[in-house]
Amino acid sequence: MDVSQYLEIFLDETNEHLQNLNTQILDLEQDPENSDTVNEIFRAAHSLKGMAGTMGYKRMQNLTHDMENVFSEVRNGNIKVQPEMIDVLFQCLDALQEYTDNIKNTADEGTNENEPLIRQLNDILNNKGMTPAGSAPAPAAEAPAEEKAEGSSETPWYDIAYDESQISILSEGVKQGRKVYGIKVSVDPSCVLKAARAFLVVKAIEEKGDLIVSNPNSQDLEDEKFESDFTLIVISDESLENLIAAAESVSEISGAVGEEMDVAKLHPTEDSVEAEAPEEAAPAAPAQEAPKAVPAATPAAGAAPAKAPEKKAGKPVVNRTVRVDIEKLDSLMNLVSELITAKNSLVSAASTTSDGNNQTFNEQIEYLESVTSNLHESVMKVRMVPIESTVNKFPRMIRDLQKSLGKKLDFYMTGEETELDRTVVDEIGDPIMHLLRNSADHGIESAEIRAQRGKPEAGSIYLDAYQDGNNVIIEVRDDGNGIDIEAVRAKGIERGVVTPEQAASMSDKEVINLLFNAGFSTAKKVTDVSGRGVGLDVVKSKIESLSGEVDVKSQLGVGSTWTIRLPLTLAIIQALMVVVGGEKYAISLGSIQTIETIEKSDIKLVQNEEVINLRGTVIPLIRLNEVIETESHPIDDNSLIVVIVKKGDKMAGLVIDELIGQQEIVIKPLGKYVKQVKFITGATILGDGEVALIFDANTLL
Repeated sequence: MDVSQYLEIFLDETNEHLQNLNTQILDLEQDPENSDTVNEIFRAAHSLKGMAGTMGYKRMQNLTHDMENVFSEVRNGNIKVQPEMIDVLFQCLDALQEYTDNIKNTADEGTNENEPLIRQLNDILNNKGMTPAGSAPAPAAEAPAEEKAEGSSETPWYDIAYDESQISILSEGVKQGRKVYGIKVSVDPSCVLKAARAFLVVKAIEEKGDLIVSNPNSQDLEDEKFESDFTLIVISDESLENLIAAAESVSEISGAVGEEMDVAKLHPTEDSVEAEAPEEAAPAAPAQEAPKAVPAATPAAGAAPAKAPEKKAGKPVVNRTVRVDIEKLDSLMNLVSELITAKNSLVSAASTTSDGNNQTFNEQIEYLESVTSNLHESVMKVRMVPIESTVNKFPRMIRDLQKSLGKKLDFYMTGEETELDRTVVDEIGDPIMHLLRNSADHGIESAEIRAQRGKPEAGSIYLDAYQDGNNVIIEVRDDGNGIDIEAVRAKGIERGVVTPEQAASMSDKEVINLLFNAGFSTAKKVTDVSGRGVGLDVVKSKIESLSGEVDVKSQLGVGSTWTIRLPLTLAIIQALMVVVGGEKYAISLGSIQTIETIEKSDIKLVQNEEVINLRGTVIPLIRLNEVIETESHPIDDNSLIVVIVKKGDKMAGLVIDELIGQQEIVIKPLGKYVKQVKFITGATILGDGEVALIFDANTLL
């Protein structure tokens, strides 16, 4: 069966479950006796197992099945949570993440059976005198089904009322020398997706024979209108044992029994609605049975998915979904209604307007402008998601760093509910991870040094997020060693990044900024955590690609604070429209400090570069016409219009030809063909249909 169409939802749901498991197991490590945490872990593992089984990922299913077995025993009080168990469970989560990454990239889970991990899970069970998890022990509820398999006299297949066509098909099969089997399949009583399991059993059976009758019929199976078992009548050349093995290979099937049938014993009827030929439909799981885990509803793909043309499973598209609060959608719907009302009013006003000064017409235009502005804002809110989904993985990472570095670390997070545009949230994970690893490895000192400095043995690392106007601030800070300015200065000279003369004249701030050069590291040795010269340059380039900026403040012996400033959304910004070389351009208002008119006589040269002295501050000039290689056409030959922009502590004056004014613009990406033009961040379409490019002030600075 083709499940590629469900991969996107499967991956979204799996990532949520894995993040939940990471968080809950961290909580369990702190409070091993918390039954609520244990129950939550059991439920998440159970859901993951069911989803993986439904999608056909057997290795993932086997590993989660054994994890579920362990937590079943923990939940029952037969096993106590030990530190060694926590380590094994985290390794299991890493293995499940590896499967998930493989599925994301290739739609296949890979070939890693993770046997060492499964053995460790079995050992946890064996040490308590239990049957190894790898041998798939049957729960107590499954025992009756196994007993029936050996010597059951129940023959539900003879109680079905068959129509004449079904008996005819079965009789013809016998004449051809094929076998007719009745098979009763029992579903685990704890199964929450019985219809999905029934569908998978039917597909497994159909690979080995022809399904003629199901009881209940396919529609009732699809609607889950059965208790714990159902009956299948099959014509096959295979042995009964093979058919039963195929049925029992489906997860959460507690057992299957059957026998070869005597067709002469069947009860014919013309009015039967109990039995149904397979041509009408194969069992399918209704979409409504699993509102959270859509992969569990996979069988809803259609009545007979086996007949659908095979599609080559490509790389699934992920992280394109946003779960939206219903109130946001209600607001959006109301605004759309208002927009329609405004349109109708305009049509009506236009039909009665004889001149352009009609007051009613102008009022409707203003009303339309108000509604569209609100609609813009509402759509932006729909795109906003909490950064919680990104930052929740960091406590687990700090826990692992604590073990690998041999340091005691306390990690504190605030502001997880802060919202950002979904496209930004997806991209900020790596920069924050680099900064946290940097704090743990470089920032926090050894226990001995901390003791000498009178600091607590455990180093503290903080991750704070909060909104500041039209920006979101994310801070990573620590109470560690801080940045050794002189060590960075020396490393800069050693690597040839700066000359000794330049280094001597550099401010502390400029020296710290050397850390953002590619390949720059002050680590004395390379470790698994850092020291390879990869990290801060990645942070800087990634944040700037999101139209943000990163800043550092540090005090030697006290600690460091890394501040990331990001725009709330990348889609709509307030911009200053300008003219350079006869073309219109936009500059984001967020980076603009002031707009000045400068006399040409006030321009000075410092190291052969143009600068101005603006109220006691020396500011370098950037002539935008030279950047884009066009001729300047200023309005006044004796003065310049200069837009003062700021990034962190840096300022510069952008020289333009003409000022148009402020405007709200929608940013459109330029595409891969022109993405190498770093100082252009995108384009916008103006009201008259003209296209204006958007300058990236950060890159120009």
